[in-house]
Amino acid sequence: MKNEPPYPITSVDHALHLALLLRQEGPLGVSEAAQRLGVSVSTAHRLLAMLVYREFAQQRPDRRYEAGDVLRPAAASEAPVALLREVALSHMENLAREAEESVNLVVLAGSEARFIATAETSQVLRVGSRAGRTLPAHLTAGGKVLLSALPPENITALYESEAEDSEVDLPRLRRELALVRKRGFAINDQHTETGLTAVAVAIQDRGGHDVASVALAMPSVRFDRERLPGWVKALHAAAANITHRLA
Repeated sequence: MKNEPPYPITSVDHALHLALLLRQEGPLGVSEAAQRLGVSVSTAHRLLAMLVYREFAQQRPDRRYEAGDVLRPAAASEAPVALLREVALSHMENLAREAEESVNLVVLAGSEARFIATAETSQVLRVGSRAGRTLPAHLTAGGKVLLSALPPENITALYESEAEDSEVDLPRLRRELALVRKRGFAINDQHTETGLTAVAVAIQDRGGHDVASVALAMPSVRFDRERLPGWVKALHAAAANITHRLA
């Protein structure tokens, strides 16, 4: 038997209840959500907007709302996430100031890239926080760097079923990962979001294993290949500092 907390926060309760409804019962319109929660339509709209912002919900073409990516079952990451976030954040903030672009910390969770921390640049036009988001690893710069360190049989195990469904071109992915290994960095040029480009390198633990990646994310209009060597150098320096702290 569950007892209601002595000091309930009604707005939090409504948001959590709504997230459960979307996951368990499927799409809802704003009026339907208001009716189920017993709140006004305007309150339901604000709750849904916040769930969309945090990716607990997403709006469909028919303007109804359904469960978002955060509510999907997700693979666990083997990386020491809490420790990585603790030791990396100051170096990420330094890199964001130096490069004047946002910096993301990424770990691999199955075939997905999980963004566990962001240090935003102060520029007005910038890439906002991606912390908490999960995206297909083979499309993100940080994910590709980590995939490139896996043995070929692991890549096959992760993507063979997707390749059969034509969602992932496995031979092409293998070629791209080989190039990432050779270069030591990866680029995502608008594969996950129009107008966003990212560059990433790996972070290693004290045993020399890739446990995470650090990525510069910027509006594509500011991406300049002549600046790429400098960005990669700065990323490697930040990654080395984080590795040192991990040890």
